[in-house]
Amino acid sequence: MTHKPLFLFLLTVLLLASNLLHAAAPVPRPPSVGAKGYLVEDFHSEQVIAEKNADQRLEPASITKLMSAYVIFSEIRNGTLSLEDKVRISKKAWRTEGSRMFVEVNTQVSVADLIKGMIIQSGNDATVALAEQVAGTEEGFASLMNHYAQQLGLRNSHFVNSTGLPDKDHYTTARDIARIARALIREFPEYYQWYSQRSFTYNGITQYNRNKLLWRDESVDGLKTGHTESAGYCLVTSAERNGMRLISVVLGTRSEEARADASQALLNYGFRFFETHKLYEGGDKLTSARVWKGATGSVDLGLAETLYVTIPRGEYKNLDASMQLREQIIAPVAKGQVLGRVVIRLGDTLVREKDLIALNAVEEGSFWQRIVDEALLYFE
Repeated sequence: MTHKPLFLFLLTVLLLASNLLHAAAPVPRPPSVGAKGYLVEDFHSEQVIAEKNADQRLEPASITKLMSAYVIFSEIRNGTLSLEDKVRISKKAWRTEGSRMFVEVNTQVSVADLIKGMIIQSGNDATVALAEQVAGTEEGFASLMNHYAQQLGLRNSHFVNSTGLPDKDHYTTARDIARIARALIREFPEYYQWYSQRSFTYNGITQYNRNKLLWRDESVDGLKTGHTESAGYCLVTSAERNGMRLISVVLGTRSEEARADASQALLNYGFRFFETHKLYEGGDKLTSARVWKGATGSVDLGLAETLYVTIPRGEYKNLDASMQLREQIIAPVAKGQVLGRVVIRLGDTLVREKDLIALNAVEEGSFWQRIVDEALLYFE
């Protein structure tokens, strides 16, 4: 009997050690990045993994061309522009300073070639030519950029040109840029492939994509570089590893090497210490709820869009999902009507919240059904 306390003590130590071995590794602080502002987030969940000055208004330089591309792709989708259209190069486009595709004045160039010149070569001449084709003038195109920016929910962005040449009224933020990048990838996958193209030859001149990570990291497939003296060196990157896609935005570094190293560090940090899971498919039935005074007695509930969560690696088993439904649901119920919430927690931390919506409509019941339910509700 004298050995029993020692045995219990050793057993307790072993159990504690076992728990420590199986506990998730702690997440270190994000890497120190020498940039005016940065952000790294998951593409699917839209959850931010790390950020610094993400809402500070900064000069985007040629990162602006992501917004220009979004407008151009939207116009193609709307049928007002096609890849085969020929664009006459104006003197203004030809004379635009900065990086160039080397188009020649008064020549006819296809929209497809100009887009490649804008994306791969970062040609300011190509971008202005496209802007003039879409809106008549670059000023008119900037108005379209701001219109689409509002539709995308960009809260701290304003554009006065298509190229990103410096102007005190031309600005955006790391968070807004990430939103543009997400929209490009999600809405225009057929054109997104151009962001991973390493070179483009036009008029006998071959130029190379300035995104160094396209050569360093095979998981990187976009997006855009930018540089002016006042903006510094900027880079927006997207990479996918094992089905998890991250977007990083780095603004205002001191060199090409610095922006590449900072972006790589942020991507590696996100992929190493976090994981993304799809919890619920959009449109699937998650539960049903009682409907009073309706033609049917219940309604199916689900999510409008697929729900993803991004959490520290090894913590999936600790996720807790709950549903909060409206106390009384009375017909009529419209399809898509919000009737509750899905709440995802990790311990005491709220991870995500999403609206539960009606997946089907419920019409008002007969007069007799309404009378019966009214009486039952009285005793609820």
